[in-house]
Amino acid sequence: MIIDTVRNLLSKHGGIPVAVDQLADTDDLYDAGLSSFASVQLMLALEEEFDVEFPEHLLNRKSFASISAIAAALSEIVEDQEVA
Repeated sequence: MIIDTVRNLLSKHGGIPVAVDQLADTDDLYDAGLSSFASVQLMLALEEEFDVEFPEHLLNRKSFASISAIAAALSEIVEDQEVA
């Protein structure tokens, strides 16, 4: 499941000071301590794990604001790849 993988990668690459399992899917990751640098590290890990590339329109703070937002962005990317 995408959410579980996002949580796992967030715990490894997010550098946030709270336990990822304590966060709700909709909690603001930046409020939890996610930095811009860490969001880039997370994005690179997600691209490698899912063998995708984030398109320019998804390279924004909103796409990485929560676990749900990241999962939605990944779902969009995967769907777009399947259609192409």
